[in-house]
Amino acid sequence: MRINVFASILAFALGAVAIAVAAEGRQEDHSETFRQLELFGDVLSRIESDYVTETEQSEMIEAAIEGMLTSLDPHSAYHNPDSYENLRVTTRGEYGGLGMEVTKRDEFITIVSPISDTPAERAGLRTNDRIIAVDGDSIVGATVDRAVELMRGAVGDPITITIARAGEDPFDVTLVRDTIPLRTVATRIDDGIPYLRIAGFNERTTEMVLEGIADLEEEYGAPLPGLILDVRYNPGGLLDQAIGVTDVFLDGGEVVSTRNRDPRDTQRYNARPGDRLNGAPIVVLVNEGSASAAEIVAGALQDRERAELVGMTSFGKGSVQTIIPLRGGRDGALRLTTGRYYTPAGRSIQGTGIVPDLQISSFPISEDEDSAGSQVRLEADLPGALENESGEGRAEADIAAIEQPPADWPEGEDFQLSRAQDVLRSSMESQQAALQ
Repeated sequence: MRINVFASILAFALGAVAIAVAAEGRQEDHSETFRQLELFGDVLSRIESDYVTETEQSEMIEAAIEGMLTSLDPHSAYHNPDSYENLRVTTRGEYGGLGMEVTKRDEFITIVSPISDTPAERAGLRTNDRIIAVDGDSIVGATVDRAVELMRGAVGDPITITIARAGEDPFDVTLVRDTIPLRTVATRIDDGIPYLRIAGFNERTTEMVLEGIADLEEEYGAPLPGLILDVRYNPGGLLDQAIGVTDVFLDGGEVVSTRNRDPRDTQRYNARPGDRLNGAPIVVLVNEGSASAAEIVAGALQDRERAELVGMTSFGKGSVQTIIPLRGGRDGALRLTTGRYYTPAGRSIQGTGIVPDLQISSFPISEDEDSAGSQVRLEADLPGALENESGEGRAEADIAAIEQPPADWPEGEDFQLSRAQDVLRSSMESQQAALQ
């Protein structure tokens, strides 16, 4: 019976390849592809009949698919139906959870940023905290999807996570899951300086940016004289929302272009006429955690000379992923790298990142560190990362050229933000003087 199942799987796979080849009209010999698929079927059959313990067919098939996609690049992946549903949740709606962005660094699930007014923030969790266990079970080596699955749950249910923090012994934190709205935008006015932070790009981010600007104008009592746009530790998100956010600040012109395997599929995305800030100066805060969609926004505003970038060189993810549902999502979905994106000046930042106009570290760095982001694993460090088409690598940071906090800088104060405020004040004063 099991051999028949494998034969059916193999027949389906061979048929799918034949259909794909016929649909594309490709004439080259695919005998090697068919031979490899037969080999795959033989291995599955042998495992099922001879492995020392009983095996789960669906798990083996899923693992094979995951391995195939992982071999391509760090960002292509298979989402099973549950994982695909979680992916859809993170780009729209709300969920029961703790409220933090996490990533995987050196086998550890690491907090990128707690979300404002959530259990994670209220519990005092910090950027770069490592989550090493959930309810007593180790998650060292677990995937991000698995960690997220464990930490999400019904609103009101308690959960205990174990935190490893630099310079401290591991400790437990018990939190109660809450409804986490997928709000990615926060605003405030600090000492007369309008500030807008974008934590990610979901389906409502452009809408929330426009709402945030309106809220700032109401609080300020007049059109904004300038704006700090903070995309530090922003892991990215939806391409259309990166375009939409950039469109808010540009008066027409190119935002980004994407180039796929077939040059005929190149697409250029332009902003519409109308700059929401009417030319008021903008300072964009970036760092080594600013990735993907955040880099699209920063790169476009820099190339178009619409904003001055302050901070540290960004993550360097210049590839585009497409979500491809399988059987309408019933079998999950593929997240497949299908192209690269380029800034308006034609720059690919894959592996290189975007270098800010003014390099400022948030903490002191030593001469033996090649960047202020040495604790963060960058795109170029990821196994299998795509190479930059130009052959360029990430430039080594000139430590002497990076502005760092003075020795007496108060602990807990945001040095990068403080300097960004100085830069914006200067730009606002210059613009005001030119208008007089």
